[in-house]
Amino acid sequence: MKTFTAITISALLLASAGVFAEEHATEALKHAEQAVTHGKAGHSPVLVEHAEAALTHAKKGAEVAKGDSKTHLDAGVKSLESAIEHGKMGHADVATKAAEEAVDHIKAGNK
Repeated sequence: MKTFTAITISALLLASAGVFAEEHATEALKHAEQAVTHGKAGHSPVLVEHAEAALTHAKKGAEVAKGDSKTHLDAGVKSLESAIEHGKMGHADVATKAAEEAVDHIKAGNK
C-alpha cells in the first residue's frame, strides 16, 4: 500500500509540473505578444515592460518544463533578454524581432 501511495503521489507531482510549465508559458506568451505589438508601434519602453514580464514567466516555465518544451522556453528566454536589451537602447525594430522570435519559441514549447 505504501508503494502504491508513493507512486501515485509521484505521478501527481510530475503531472502538475507540466501544468505549471503550461501556465507560465501561457502568461509569457501573452506578454511577449504585447511586447511585439508595442514594438511595432515604436514604443520601446512598453515593449521592455512586457518583455520583462514575459521573461519572468518564461524562466519559471523553463524551470519545470521537460524535453522540447524546455528547449523552446530556454530559447524564448534568450530572445526575451535580447528584446529587453535592445528595447532599453531604443532599438524598437531589433527588439521587436527578438520578441517575435520569443513568441515563436514559446508557442512551440507550449504544445
